[in-house]
Amino acid sequence: MDTHLTTSPDEAAQYVREGRLAAFPTETVYGLGADAFQPSAVQSIFTAKGRPADNPLIVHLFARSQLRQVAAAVPPVAETLLNRFAPGPLTLILPRAEAVPGIVTAGLGTVGVRFPVHDCARAFLRACDTPVAAPSANRSGRPSPTHWTAVQEDLGGRIACILKGGRTEAGVESTVLDCTASPPTVLRPGAVSVEQLRAAVGAVDVADASETDAARSPGTKHRHYAPAASVRLVQSPAAAEPGSDAAYIGLEAPARPEAFRRCRVADDVEAYARDLFHFFRACDRADCSFIYAQVVAGEGLGRALNDRLQRAAAR
Repeated sequence: MDTHLTTSPDEAAQYVREGRLAAFPTETVYGLGADAFQPSAVQSIFTAKGRPADNPLIVHLFARSQLRQVAAAVPPVAETLLNRFAPGPLTLILPRAEAVPGIVTAGLGTVGVRFPVHDCARAFLRACDTPVAAPSANRSGRPSPTHWTAVQEDLGGRIACILKGGRTEAGVESTVLDCTASPPTVLRPGAVSVEQLRAAVGAVDVADASETDAARSPGTKHRHYAPAASVRLVQSPAAAEPGSDAAYIGLEAPARPEAFRRCRVADDVEAYARDLFHFFRACDRADCSFIYAQVVAGEGLGRALNDRLQRAAAR
């Protein structure tokens, strides 16, 4: 299959309406979209990615009126959060509407929904004129794509279309919040911080990242975000061992940055998160064997960044 490249949201949306797959940019990472109400199209997402069938998908919406198509109910706490954070990088877990195919939700009675704020994503979703089921547009387990070239690298020849939109802004996926729990519970930390959620609605729990029960959120049960190189977490750059096959990324510079094959020192946590997956892929192209990654303070966006680092380092 030849993968068509386009900068037209309308053209990319046509593939989705035809029951085919189109990758598209969001403010977080690139997504791989299919019409949520065409089960065969949704199945092709799992085939293209090599994605486990027990890993649910997030349904992306353009208009609030589409909520009734996919959610059986919207609890008051979810309404508050939608008013505060939608559109934006927040996924809400809600009771699933009966019409949503089970393949979208991995057979669960809940569904994850979000409203991207990215202009190109919104134009694409508006043109699709249907809820769009979409995980990240990468091969399963690989670093999420933050540029269309990364999508092409992983899925070129496996999907119908890539909507080109440049680098993504956040670089880490959306926060996933279970609004069917009391208090609402963060299942996956992301671009909206726990502190922001608590400021909006009060009590918010955070699920234990080590839980291995049936995943209610993507990005939690299976190994994710991993480059081919071995990721080694360090508290400070002093613990990173320089070498011609080693790379380093963090907030503090190592004593001899030139001694690493690749080295990236971010100005702040936001820049670190934005560049992480892009750096992982650059290290793979440079045939690095090891990537030393500095962990950060576990607050704000740092919670999501550390989560991605820990999952990438898991073997």
